[in-house]
Amino acid sequence: MKGAHDLGGKTGLGPIAPEKDEPVFHREWEKRAFAITVACGFLGEWNLDMARYARERMPDPEYLASTYYEKWAHGLSLLLVEKGLLTEEEIRERMSELSKSDS
Repeated sequence: MKGAHDLGGKTGLGPIAPEKDEPVFHREWEKRAFAITVACGFLGEWNLDMARYARERMPDPEYLASTYYEKWAHGLSLLLVEKGLLTEEEIRERMSELSKSDS
């Protein structure tokens, strides 16, 4: 499989500029996205490889424009819908509620 997630050895993408003393999480929502993803893994509906594949199926332009934890949230949403645990509408509604409370 070749996609945006498989960038190893590709040229023309510019230098990697690691952030000095980069924190694990840049924003509060990233902590929640990580914790919920790990917790949902214990539902037993998917395995680690399936979770990674869900993130890798993000459309290439979106994948390249997304942060690390945006990719995790995308993968989790995809798995929750595919496994019939939530609907896309339920996820959209909850995201809307959370964005209002963060303002």
